[in-house]
Amino acid sequence: MTDAEQNELIQAALEVQKRAYCVYSNFPVGAALRGASGRIYQGVNVENASYGLTNCAERVAIGAAVAAGEKEFTAIAVASRTGVTPCGACRQVLAEFAPKLEIVMVDSLKPTEIHRATLDQLLPGRFEGPV
Repeated sequence: MTDAEQNELIQAALEVQKRAYCVYSNFPVGAALRGASGRIYQGVNVENASYGLTNCAERVAIGAAVAAGEKEFTAIAVASRTGVTPCGACRQVLAEFAPKLEIVMVDSLKPTEIHRATLDQLLPGRFEGPV
């Protein structure tokens, strides 16, 4: 991924983070997922009073992409107040579609602090269904 592509993803994640529905945790997360087509799909965390029904930003972005017909991805940027990595459930869902995905994590309070990893690094030995 080029610096320009990374910056575009980060800006999209930072922008969408502002629209998170996080009335319980007050921890907004934004995600920007780049499809193989080059199109960017955004997602935010959407919380629920029944905490188990909360959707993470990464999975919301994947849902938007799949609903639009895209199922191959090259990179995702995740923006949060601390620059967190995707949770385990999101890692597994991302692996379903892009096991070699590049992941960029950014702290929205310090947007120049950027961390990168691959999905292989964050989820070694992942569960793989039948092929």
